[in-house]
Amino acid sequence: MKVLNILSKMVILVLLVTFVNACSTEDLDPSTEQNKPVEGGITSDQNLYGVLKGAYDQMTASGYYGRDYIINNEVRSDNCFSNGNSGRFSTQAGFKYDANTGFFWDEAYSAIASANIVIGVDPEAMTGDAEWIKHMQGQAYAMRALVHFDLLKQYGQQHVGGTLGVPYVMEFKGDDLFPARNTVEECKNFIIDDLNMAFSMMDESQDPSREFLTKYAAKALLSSVYVYFEMWTDAIAAADAVINSDNYSVIPSDQYVSHWGSDLSANCIFELAFNSTDNQGINGLAYIYRTTGGGSYGDVQVLDIVADIYDAADVRAGILGMEGVMLRNIGKFPDNQGYDNVIVMRYEEVLMNKAEALVATGGDAATTLNMIIAERGIPSYTSVTMDDILLERQREFIFEGHRYEDLVRMGKDIEKISIQQNFTATIPYGDPIMAWSIPQAEMDANSNMVQNEGY
Repeated sequence: MKVLNILSKMVILVLLVTFVNACSTEDLDPSTEQNKPVEGGITSDQNLYGVLKGAYDQMTASGYYGRDYIINNEVRSDNCFSNGNSGRFSTQAGFKYDANTGFFWDEAYSAIASANIVIGVDPEAMTGDAEWIKHMQGQAYAMRALVHFDLLKQYGQQHVGGTLGVPYVMEFKGDDLFPARNTVEECKNFIIDDLNMAFSMMDESQDPSREFLTKYAAKALLSSVYVYFEMWTDAIAAADAVINSDNYSVIPSDQYVSHWGSDLSANCIFELAFNSTDNQGINGLAYIYRTTGGGSYGDVQVLDIVADIYDAADVRAGILGMEGVMLRNIGKFPDNQGYDNVIVMRYEEVLMNKAEALVATGGDAATTLNMIIAERGIPSYTSVTMDDILLERQREFIFEGHRYEDLVRMGKDIEKISIQQNFTATIPYGDPIMAWSIPQAEMDANSNMVQNEGY
């Protein structure tokens, strides 16, 4: 076991990129460059498992799903704002970020590097369970797709009038040490290909737990990708595959609030594991969402008008609460030490994906949407519009990091509707600020990298 732990740590340390000030690109090391040496044998399924676990670990970092990816998508929307209690996220909430602000670029490409190691091994040259090795490689394909999809949604130019996506890195020891940005269309196709490959390689009997990417997690993520790119018929088919698997269920109304204090609930499709040994502590979600009786940062406060989006009987309103005069996210990610798992995909999102695709194609969206609504304490829908979908997604996924991306992908302005919001005026759809800046360190290190407009 000691060898496995050392190997896992070694791979992560090798993959982490440290940027330093220098006068030439030869002295720098871009995050996308994945030709770094991995010496010493990944020769068994246990070795490979250590590398894969390291990739998941990168995704739990505070710069990624551990906090920043979720929070940045909340404070740039009509859900939350930064009150400046400790100075955190005011820049992001005010849309004042620049090429030096930072985001999850480094963590994302480190996770991709580890995934590419797993994908690139020769199973015939390894010892251990061949089916488990194949299943781990399937997980790695799904992870590579998921992380590139997250990067594309934040850094891609698809909503600001451009065609550039992000570098889609598919080899750990490739010849291209300074990859250029692929187009959005290329990224889309690579993501879809990787998720289809993942689904074909994974075997349900090999799924260890939903704290790992599973066979139907790949199909669930595929439904979100298809919805994002308005591939409606494909989205319905992918969602139906998940629904027909009978692996998941909607959280019932009497458990909606309480289930946030538990891991691996019945609606969980994929969630990242956090516990007492790898939690983010003061850099986690709970610490930024509330003060929890004092001692926490509590910078991210809920807009007062958010209370109005819920009907009085809607059980989802139970996650809201007051700290003095401040409206807060009290219910989601409740553990102040950061021990709560972070949900990346849950069953309700797949149902929302199908309902949205049915609205777009003129189908019966109400039946699908009401599978959720029936457990939320509010009247069922008899017909559904895209505005209904957007509202129900806000109600259902608030504080989980979906809202900003939903508004942008649906072509909406980021409206100034409250004096509490950190930005001063409505940001029209297509404004260059809607695409996050490529990090300056990456620009300095990679001569083939192109910056987004406006930075």
